[in-house]
Amino acid sequence: MDANIKRRLTLGAASNLIGKFSGSLIQLVQVPIFLHFWSVPLFGEWMIVSAIPTYLSFSNMGFGSVAYNEMTMAIGAGDQERALRVFQSCWWLIVSICIGVGATLGLILYLLPIDALEHFHAISVPEAKLVLLFLGFSVLLGQLEQLLGSAYTCVGRYPYGAFLKNMLSLAAFVATMIPVCLHYGVRETAATAALANAFGTLYLCISVRLDVPWIEYGWKYARFAEIRRLTAPAIAFMAFPLGNAMNLQGSILTVGYALGSSAVVVFGTARTVSRVALQVMQMVNLTVWPELSSAYGARNWHLVRTLHRSSCQLALILAILMVTTMVTVGPWFLNLWTDGHVAPNRPLLALLLLVVVLNTLWSTSSTVAMATNKHHTLAFYYVLATGFTLAFTYIFARYFGLYGAAASLLIAEVIMNSYVLPNSLRISHDSFSDFLPSLLHLPGSMQFRGLLRLLNGLRPSRTR
Repeated sequence: MDANIKRRLTLGAASNLIGKFSGSLIQLVQVPIFLHFWSVPLFGEWMIVSAIPTYLSFSNMGFGSVAYNEMTMAIGAGDQERALRVFQSCWWLIVSICIGVGATLGLILYLLPIDALEHFHAISVPEAKLVLLFLGFSVLLGQLEQLLGSAYTCVGRYPYGAFLKNMLSLAAFVATMIPVCLHYGVRETAATAALANAFGTLYLCISVRLDVPWIEYGWKYARFAEIRRLTAPAIAFMAFPLGNAMNLQGSILTVGYALGSSAVVVFGTARTVSRVALQVMQMVNLTVWPELSSAYGARNWHLVRTLHRSSCQLALILAILMVTTMVTVGPWFLNLWTDGHVAPNRPLLALLLLVVVLNTLWSTSSTVAMATNKHHTLAFYYVLATGFTLAFTYIFARYFGLYGAAASLLIAEVIMNSYVLPNSLRISHDSFSDFLPSLLHLPGSMQFRGLLRLLNGLRPSRTR
């Protein structure tokens, strides 16, 4: 890797770290703010209503993700016109879908009674409908933001684009909290959130136009043929949220059916603690993703292999460090987090952490296929593996309890590793005989001599 790539990777990792931190900060801060200024029933009903519009995030049908890859690969190949063609084609498709979905949502809320909301006491049905409309508008606007971020990514400015998006999200959150702190109700809060997100999307549109001058918002380069070509990989991207839902919520429901609600609490809390390590792994994937797309577009196979090997090695090192930490302090944290209501179970936690280690390798390696829009079969295998595992989770849980449920999750990880690694090596023109030794070869800065040089450099110099 040259210095520019290393610099972008470093800045990208920093941007993703800021994004994770700001997201966690929002989750931690909003609860005490809401509970301080609103009643508990009002906040509870707000949480239920505000969760419904998040399902509209599937409305772009994966075209934002596929355009992200296509534009980056096109610029990597030196084809700016193709990148603009993809941008304009996907722009008008997503805008059309959002207008259609928004109009349908408005008609449904206006014409049809929402019986599910009639049992609310703190929020009236008319208020709930307005909240759904405002927050639905915010979610639909957000579908354009990934496409706008693609403009920064394809020209090698992914860190700046990610940082800008994170700051706009943080600003929208702060704006949304203002009416809450002023003791306004749910209508004013939802309307403020919609206006803040609309301003953020508009600001991002203007910034992209100024920072990437060849990006245009017209329809001169838009082609229906581009939409047809991108439809299959876009729909394939939709399989990953489905697989994630089966893997996370599905396994919880299965354990509940097999062992009851008390077992769900123990299993769910232990799994949440074990998955802390995966948050770090996701940062590695997001950081290397745009560079893989660019290198693949330029047919720079040496760089593709280097990025794949380095990211897998880094993810494994971080996973081992995180897992070792969680095995040590996880039971203590679990006891503290649940205020002693859930007894720590170290063997169960160890099994779930083993799942994390196996997941780390294939999920990081799969970035090669996902960053190059060659994820069709990967998506099929993921849904198949998670669905297959759910059946065994029920059987194992019935016969072996919580340990059986945890061990059954290893099935999906083994299936995915057996497919993903050979597929990624094929795409990157690599082989097992070269890939496996690279995982064991530490960078010079992490070897014993490198660490000694670093420590010597930190020693204070002697003064005469």
